[in-house]
Amino acid sequence: MSKQECSCATPRQVATGDRAILPEGARTIPIYVMGKRYEVPETLTIMKAMEFAGFKFLRGAGCRGGICGACPTVYRKEGDYKLYFGLACQTVVEPNMYLAQIPFYPANRAQYEIDTIKPAAESIHALYPELFRCVACNNCTKACPMGVEVLDYISAIKQGDIARAARLSFDCIQCGMCASRCMGELPQYHIAQLTRRIYGKYIQPRAEHLEKRVAEIESGKYDATLKDLQSMDKEKLEKLYKEREREPDMAPLGTWMPKDTQYL
Repeated sequence: MSKQECSCATPRQVATGDRAILPEGARTIPIYVMGKRYEVPETLTIMKAMEFAGFKFLRGAGCRGGICGACPTVYRKEGDYKLYFGLACQTVVEPNMYLAQIPFYPANRAQYEIDTIKPAAESIHALYPELFRCVACNNCTKACPMGVEVLDYISAIKQGDIARAARLSFDCIQCGMCASRCMGELPQYHIAQLTRRIYGKYIQPRAEHLEKRVAEIESGKYDATLKDLQSMDKEKLEKLYKEREREPDMAPLGTWMPKDTQYL
């Protein structure tokens, strides 16, 4: 067997984990950060690759799990005219990627008191009249790293359908990429946040089981139990926690009930 055939049978080494410790044989690829070239291990996310290259994140990094919206990144690929958008903590580096991070984008945010606002689309229209400067170009949707149909929820708000807009914008992480590309200069993510707040506070049906539980708490049903827990030392608390009855990891949704139902 030739040397080349032997090397084909060897598993390829890749870099993984939060700390980019490069295993022997791992391949590196060139990327460009703010115009400067760096050699980084393939398979890393943009965030880990930048840290490997020596960058230290003081801003532009948060949960590292694709939720907080702190690390939006714009990039192009070599030979491709398109702009791409992604989260640095989720997007894997590609060879000859030209990238820049935009951890903050300035956008108008209206001031309001959610406890006194009228739960109607007119309230949103009054606070954000720029809604009607939307030209339906759909650049906002193309720029969203979460795949949110931004233009659709903006259209729903303009039409007065708060419930639909709240549902469509539910996965928004407030990164601001939509606003950065908007020809009408709308702050879409702030408008969507207000819409969801109005929906959640005034329109969404109340959960009956939650009201029941709140009433039980206020009646003092769990006061004695909480007092007992507060009097325990750390060792007893840990023992109680480890011995608790747990829901099986693979139990089908809605099929499991604990044997002891006194706290339900």
